Amino acid sequence: MADVTEEAAFTVDELAARAGVTVRTVRFYGTRGLLPPPVIGPRRVGHYGRDHLSRLALIEELQHQGMTLAAIERYLEQLPADLSAQDLAIHRALVAAWAPESAERVTRAELERRAGRPLSDEDVERLGAMGVLEARADGGYLLDGSLLRLGAELLDVPIAHETILASRTVLLEHARSAAQELSRLFRDEVWGPYRERDPEHATAAMKSLSAHMQPIVVQALVTAFQRSLREELRSAPGAGER
Repeated sequence: MADVTEEAAFTVDELAARAGVTVRTVRFYGTRGLLPPPVIGPRRVGHYGRDHLSRLALIEELQHQGMTLAAIERYLEQLPADLSAQDLAIHRALVAAWAPESAERVTRAELERRAGRPLSDEDVERLGAMGVLEARADGGYLLDGSLLRLGAELLDVPIAHETILASRTVLLEHARSAAQELSRLFRDEVWGPYRERDPEHATAAMKSLSAHMQPIVVQALVTAFQRSLREELRSAPGAGER
C-alpha cells in the first residue's frame, strides 16, 4: 500500500472543493481514466495531490474549449506520464489562451480563497507582474482565473520582480511572433487553396478545422518549449555541477 505524503494531501471532498467541481465529477473522471487513482491511506481513504488538481483544471479548461470527453482522453493520452503539477498548469494556461479573455472581479478574500493560500502585498504585486491580476481603484482585482493556479505555484520560486517582468516580455514577444507565423502559414497553405476549391463552404469549414487544430497546436507549442528549455538548462554553465 502506498504511503500518504504531502504530495497527496487532499481527500476527494477537499480536491473537489479546490477544483470547483463536485465529488461526483472527480469520481467520474477517475472511472474514465482521466485522473490517476488516489493514494490509498489508512482506513482505505483515498488521497489526491497537486498533480490531480492541475489535471482537473486542465480537463475543465479543455471542456470549456468545446472538446468532447473522447477528445480529452486522446489529448491526455499523448501527454508524457511523468508531467508534474507545474507542467500540467502550463498546459492549462496555454489552452486557456485560445479562449476569449474573461477577467473576473474579485475581492482580496476571494482571491486568497481561489489561490488556496494567504497572500501578502508582495505576493499580489508579483501576481500582477505575471499578468494574473490587475488591481482596481476600489480595492478589488480583475483576475485571470486561468493563470491563478500557475501564478500561485510560482510565488514560491525565488525570482525577483524585475526578472518576472522581463520574462513576461520575452514570452509575450515570442508567443506573438509564433502566432503570427503560424497564422500566416495556415492562411497561405491551407485557407487559400481550400477557398479556391470550394469558396461557398470555405469559411464554415475553416472555422471548424481551426477549432479542432487549436488543442493540437497548443500541445505542440508546450512540448517544444519544455524540450527546448530542458536542453538550454542542461547546457547552461555549471548545470552538471553539484
